[in-house]
Amino acid sequence: MTGDRASAEPGAPGSLRTAPHPFTPHPSWLSRNAPLLRWLALRLLGVVFVLWAVSTITFFAIRLIPGDPAQAILGGPGSQASADALAAARAEYGLDQPLVIQYLSFLGRLGVGDLGQSYALHQSVASVIADNLLSTLTLALAALVVAVVIALALAAWSTRSGRAAAAIGSTLEVVGAAVPHFWLAILAILLFSTTLGVLPPVSVPGPVGLVLPTLVLAIPLAGFLGQVMREGLLDSLSSPYALSARARGESESGVFWRHALKAAAIPAIGLTGWAFGSLISGAVVVETIFARAGLGRSLLAAVQGRDVPLVVGIVIVVALVYMIVTTVTDLAERIIDPRIGRRNKASGGRAGSTGGGRPGPASSGGRAGRSDSRGNPAPAAGRPEVTL
Repeated sequence: MTGDRASAEPGAPGSLRTAPHPFTPHPSWLSRNAPLLRWLALRLLGVVFVLWAVSTITFFAIRLIPGDPAQAILGGPGSQASADALAAARAEYGLDQPLVIQYLSFLGRLGVGDLGQSYALHQSVASVIADNLLSTLTLALAALVVAVVIALALAAWSTRSGRAAAAIGSTLEVVGAAVPHFWLAILAILLFSTTLGVLPPVSVPGPVGLVLPTLVLAIPLAGFLGQVMREGLLDSLSSPYALSARARGESESGVFWRHALKAAAIPAIGLTGWAFGSLISGAVVVETIFARAGLGRSLLAAVQGRDVPLVVGIVIVVALVYMIVTTVTDLAERIIDPRIGRRNKASGGRAGSTGGGRPGPASSGGRAGRSDSRGNPAPAAGRPEVTL
């Protein structure tokens, strides 16, 4: 029985192997990427929850601001609208109903993508956001690129030029991260516009009007990113794989650009989502100081005028953009370093694996061709292992 059972097994010597059915499906793309798709589904549910929470908090918080929304509809406190006109405005926009009814009506419109009408501008909130979104995104993306370039250049210089350069670089990073946007904007206007006269004090159409707002937004962010990159570079340059690369005769430049920089970029990429949110919040100050059209300036004007639909709409769009950016950066982290996704799994995996999803060293009874956790081939059975 034992021999018959062994011979009947597909892998036994001498057994009859049947050819695979021509219509036997191979592992599909869905099955191969099931963990990633499950993570994306959970992230999508998180986006929906965050948007609901943000819209709810904003809806109730804006009503804590003193003032009558009906006056904002009729032109503000200086409009001297009559009591009948105020009552008619409240009835038209549903402001005379209980707050719970207003909230449920707001959620119903939001569920079908209707952000409502702006009280002050008397046009749809979606059109107001569409007119200003590109300007703010352009400013934020330009500032993000400049901040990454400054941070990378400063971190690379400070880690490769000795202790004095490291001290100077660390000081510049701390000072840059601590400078508030409004103070830096005032200094930039005094220096480049009033003293030197090379750049306009307000934002004008074209690339020239984007220079000062971009620098003001980028410098504080570059200070934060520079600190993260410098620490990551220092850890990477002293890591075992960097020492192994040096032992193989690779130059310091090769170790830096091929090994250390990639490892140091992973935490910096993880901060990109937070950095983008920081740039959007800083755009409120920068766009106001430089008189630049954008969501930040529109949001400030809407809050001051109690324009509830416009405030809620801008906050929802900004939160949605922030969630999209964080999802993309998290996905990029998982693509660059797949171990990040495996680290998030519950412990108790296969025997012979180490924490963090890294494969453990091959056992002595394993198949030839296995490798250890560093990717080096394991010694063959009966062959002594030489450790340098």
